[in-house]
This record gives sequence, C-alpha cells and structure tokens, in this order.
Amino acid sequence: MKDRGIKNLPRMLYADSKGRIYDHPYYGMAGFSGNGPSSIAKSDLMPMPEFSKLFYIPDCPPIGVDPSTGEHRVVPEVELEGVPTKCFAVAAFPEAGLVRTHLPAADYSFKRYHLPMWGYTAVGFKQGKYWISAFRVESNPKWDPRNYDDRKLLPAIKKYLREQPDGPLVRHLIGCAKSNHCFAAKNLFWGRWEAPMPLSRKCNSACLGCLSLQKDPSCEASHQRVHFKPSQEEIVAISVKHLEEAPEAVISFGQGCEGEPLTEYQLIAASIREIRRRTDRGTINLNTNGSWPERVRAIAMSGLDSIRVSLNSARRDVYEAYYRPKKYDFEDVIRSIEVAKGMGLYTMVNYLVFPGITDQEEEIEAMAGLIRNTGLNFLHLKNLCIDPHLYMKKMPRTPSKGVGMRSMASVLKKEFPSLELGYFNQPVR
Repeated sequence: MKDRGIKNLPRMLYADSKGRIYDHPYYGMAGFSGNGPSSIAKSDLMPMPEFSKLFYIPDCPPIGVDPSTGEHRVVPEVELEGVPTKCFAVAAFPEAGLVRTHLPAADYSFKRYHLPMWGYTAVGFKQGKYWISAFRVESNPKWDPRNYDDRKLLPAIKKYLREQPDGPLVRHLIGCAKSNHCFAAKNLFWGRWEAPMPLSRKCNSACLGCLSLQKDPSCEASHQRVHFKPSQEEIVAISVKHLEEAPEAVISFGQGCEGEPLTEYQLIAASIREIRRRTDRGTINLNTNGSWPERVRAIAMSGLDSIRVSLNSARRDVYEAYYRPKKYDFEDVIRSIEVAKGMGLYTMVNYLVFPGITDQEEEIEAMAGLIRNTGLNFLHLKNLCIDPHLYMKKMPRTPSKGVGMRSMASVLKKEFPSLELGYFNQPVR
C-alpha cells in the first residue's frame, strides 16, 4: 500500500554540472540507510539550520520518490529550458549538534573517486526552505557558529601573542584557527571554553576517514597533521594560562590535526603532572582511540579528569573494518574504557554514527552491552564524516535490521536513563 505521506515530502534536489541546485518539479526527496533507499518519516525532517552547508556529488545521479507510486527512481537527466541536462545528487552537511537519520539517495556506481570527509545528509526543498533528515541531540551555545565571528579572531591572536611567548605549538594552533577554522583553536585565542593540545605525529590506526592523513589523491586530508613534537614547557605554559583564565576551561589532548596521543603518553603524563602542580582549575581531557589500556592508566594517574574514546561500532568486525588497528585489538579499547571508569575519570565514547550501521538491532544490542559493562557516563552521537559509498563497501555484511537513528537513540536512553547522550565534550570541574 502506498504511503500517504509521500506527497507531503519535500521535493528532490538535483544539481547541474556547474553545481547550480534546483528542486525537481515532480519527484520527492528520498534517503538512504546504508546502501539502499529508506522511507523518510515526517519526524525525521527538520528545517536546515542556516550554518549548514550544501554540496553536490559529481557523477552520481539523484534518486527520488515517485509520488504517484511510492517507488524510488534514479533521475539521470532533466530538461532545463528545453535542453537535456545531466542531474547530480545534492547533500547537506548539518551544523554540529545534529544527528543525521538518512544519507543522500544517489546512484554512486559511476564515480571513480572518494568524496571529501563530510557528514553527507539527505536534503530536500519545500515551502521555500531546505529540509534535512536529522534531529538535534544537543544544543550548546559554546559551539554555535554564531559565537565564532572571524572578524574578532585576528585581534585576539595579536593580543594572545603579546601575553604568551611565540613557539611552534602556538604557531600551529594559529594555523588551525585561521586556515582550518577549528573552533577549539579559536577558543584558545579568545580565552574561553575548550581548547586543543595536539602533540602526536604518529598513529597506530589507519582509519578510513582519517582527517589528517589520506593517501588517495582524490580525497585530501582536511587537516594538516602536527609535524613536530611540542616541548613540555610550551604545553604546560599554554595549558596553565588557559585553565587559569578561561571560563569553563577545558584542555584536550587528541585532535583532528594529529595522530594518536597515546603514542606520546609519557609527554602527556609529565605535562599533566606539571600543569596540576601549578593549577587545579579547569578540566584536562584526553581524546583517544584507547588502544593501550596501561598508557591510559598512566595518564589517568597523572591527574587527568576525563577521557573520550572513539568508536564507530561496539562490534569487533565493524570496528576493525574502519579503524584498521596496528598491533592492538578491539578488546584493548574496551579495556581502556573499563580502566578509565574504574579510576574515576568522567568516561565518554565518541560514537561515530552512520545510518544503516549504527541503528542495526545487532549494533544496538552490542552498544547496550558495552554501556552496561563499563558504566559509561556520556555517549557522543557524532556523524561519521566519510564517503557513504566507500564506508558501506568496506563494512562487513550482516542481515541485522536497521530500526532508524531516532529509535536507536530512544532505545539507549530508555534502557540507560542516567547515560548522557550528546555531541560535545563536557567540563567536569
């Protein structure tokens, strides 16, 4: 039976070869869950926030819904002003704090490249607005783009340099703030909230979606990895200044512009001991892949307050297909979470979510087991930024049914009412 709600869907978007975006006069918006089309409910849709972005996907025809039959149709071509014109799919990249429920519906079989690492999300057009398939998991003014006015950044950097000696790490973070528009780096110079402390040149994972190292020439890394080992003196000086002066201050080791911070665990531990000798203010956090439990223990003993361990799945085979670990395994990661929680750290998982994988019944059951066994405090629902076609091609096949991203979040929240679901790191002091 045809879904009566189909005719109320936003219109399908498509782009021409120059990237100009149009809404289709007939076909409705469609979405993917994993590799295939998935129906979009009214509850899955929200107006696209103004600081989201639109992209088109070259060589990939869009897929829309025929409102008269409810069937999904590939739309390779339209007629514009009497001229046959090739169609390409359109995707949205939502503001932070939103969890996508559907991927863009497209025929990806023609492309011979990897898409850049963004959170590709289904998008349509209705009543003069763009609509995306997503829901908000956390509202946090500290990460609202409206609070990151670049016109105020250069004066803040100049003021910072008058107060803090110029060194390699400061210069790296200036580049992160100015070129990569890293909000955390900008916070350092504005003297507020969470600031980054990158220090690792190496990594013991080969993540498909690594932000700082990509070998495929069609998909450049979005960040420049730190290429030097910062001195303990500079780490401590920057950290103490921020923790002493910034409101709701957080210093985080482990950033998108570095490798795995546990490869420099001795430097981190020594730096934290000296930081805490000079100040007890603020939160010191570690973002990590959790690959070495004993190194996590050593850093925790130095005075760490919180930890965020990154996972794309609570299932070993799905995890290893994405992270491609070197000389560690999935059980080490789980053990690190247990060690952190056992030592009293505020313990978080940075859950890289993906429609059609994260909402599988088998995955929900596995994540529930992880939460139950570790006593996790906070689960970040972070859209995995990666080419959807690449990710699905590399993931193990499973018959497990997807129940929808909203349902996944609801199931976990109902079973673990004390578990916080969100998107951003939290100060714990």
